[in-house]
Amino acid sequence: MRAQRTLLVAAVALYGAGLPPARAETVSVKYRGPVDLKTFACDDISRSSFITRVCYDRAKQYMIIRLNSTYYHYCELPSAIFSALLEAPSMGAFYNERIKGSGLDGPFDCRTHQVPDY
Repeated sequence: MRAQRTLLVAAVALYGAGLPPARAETVSVKYRGPVDLKTFACDDISRSSFITRVCYDRAKQYMIIRLNSTYYHYCELPSAIFSALLEAPSMGAFYNERIKGSGLDGPFDCRTHQVPDY
């Protein structure tokens, strides 16, 4: 009972401080399944006709990217590459050249790199 009251007080304090309540979001990633995005920083992309959203977990160097309406994942992707993607004049061209790469196993393909647990 006391724990419930403490949780309620904390929730009211956050709401009163103008902070939105925490929301959980899970997306279905092709070749992986559901991933909870609570540790990711996500950006909706409006300047690309191909890339519509990017989510990155800096601590695990793990990127989830929505291409049109499908989410894909890339492993062991350095934060400098992620930042360069966001700043690229053409995000689609940068993605195709530097992240996806050519052939079946691009430079950050999760089939050849460590896939983080969530």
